[in-house]
Amino acid sequence: MFKSLALGLGLLTLPQVSLAQARSAPVDAVVPAAKKAPAGPAPAVVDAAMSAPRVQIALLLDTSGSMDGLIDQARRQLWTVVNTFQKARRDGQMARLEIALYEYGKEEIPAKDGYIRQLLPFTTDLDKVSEQLFALRTNGGDEYCGQVIQKATLNLAWSKSKEDLKLIYIAGNEPFNQGPVAYANAVASAKEHGIVVNTIHCGPAAVGARDGWSAAAALAKGQALNIDQNRAVAHVVAPQDAELARLSGELNKTYLGYGAEGRVGKQRQAEQDSNAKLSPASTASRAASKASHHYDNSSWDLVDGAKKGSVKLEALKDDELPPELKGKSVEERKAVVAQKAKERTDLQNRIQGLQGEREKFLAAKQKEAASEGAETLDTAIIQSVRQQAAARKLVLE
Repeated sequence: MFKSLALGLGLLTLPQVSLAQARSAPVDAVVPAAKKAPAGPAPAVVDAAMSAPRVQIALLLDTSGSMDGLIDQARRQLWTVVNTFQKARRDGQMARLEIALYEYGKEEIPAKDGYIRQLLPFTTDLDKVSEQLFALRTNGGDEYCGQVIQKATLNLAWSKSKEDLKLIYIAGNEPFNQGPVAYANAVASAKEHGIVVNTIHCGPAAVGARDGWSAAAALAKGQALNIDQNRAVAHVVAPQDAELARLSGELNKTYLGYGAEGRVGKQRQAEQDSNAKLSPASTASRAASKASHHYDNSSWDLVDGAKKGSVKLEALKDDELPPELKGKSVEERKAVVAQKAKERTDLQNRIQGLQGEREKFLAAKQKEAASEGAETLDTAIIQSVRQQAAARKLVLE
């Protein structure tokens, strides 16, 4: 993952974030214990995706009036963070990445909810994550850090495995001790659930330390990081960027939307391609993400759905099929899906090869400008996650 923290974005520089280094939180039981179900026969089939090591990341973003820069960084750098986990694995088994989103500190959210809103529960649908980030708008309000940590801890479907990596990243710039829930209590609850809380203070390290961000991270056995949310991130245009953008568009042609979600899914995919055009680097990073196993669209795409076993071609009615399959026999349907799957694999392999070349190019450029620093959201997350992944015996490249 960390061949270069900035590689996916094409950043010119390495981060110089302020880190409160700490050990990973001890892992205990996850989620309030339910009554033990009576013993029964083991299921005949185990979903390989669900049995894979899991990486769960909850992003808690301050969306009060001063946080436009933070939200912009989250939008631009999502695919860099995702690419960090492209080859995350334990004992040779590839990890499953799930992301949840909360916003807090927006005054238009009711006070009874603590000015806090869950935008997404844990999901593997990365286009939905991008969609939500681009829909965010800032608006002044009160920032209750303890309460949003508590909500994320208690309301999300955290893994019950002690081996899975469970992380909260809370980003903002106001004093950490505001609101009705003491942050010490919220952090203690997260630790009991095996969740590591990392704080990302948007501003100088000295201010973060004064306002409780460093203390909260230390209590959580996480890391205290500091970023400049308004920093304009410099990008290097790599020779591979244009071809990666073209191949990303070609990849979309291999998707066969089915059922009610098919049209919506394909439209969302195209919209997030458009949103990624903030820079050539963002477009290239998204292309690399789309070529990874984390880009799972089995809920609306027949190729992913058939591969995962979540949809049966023979069970679909003609009006549920994409235009390419309407009026075809089951065998003809299978042939089309198989051809699209082959085309997709070929394109993904070409994208991954180009991304490898791009990383080498950017690594050389990065060394030339390493002294300038780049304190941004993605660097903060990626800097911290390596140590915490190692504690769960997850290998990252």
